[in-house]
Amino acid sequence: MSDCGCEKAKAELEEYLHRELSSADFQDVTEHLEHCEDCTGEHLVGITMTAKMQKACQEKAPEELRSAILSQLA
Repeated sequence: MSDCGCEKAKAELEEYLHRELSSADFQDVTEHLEHCEDCTGEHLVGITMTAKMQKACQEKAPEELRSAILSQLA
């Protein structure tokens, strides 16, 4: 396969992080990241942000806040 270039790699980075690309596109972006320092840096930022978001989404809101929100919804 040939290098897909920075434009395609950056445009598809979010889908790449979540493995939502076709196998061919995934391979193209992987190959590009192996050789492009700039895009690899953006990829590492994306990995870090995704991990932080996943961790934050697992935390439970304080009971007082949960109660206030639920009472507003009722």
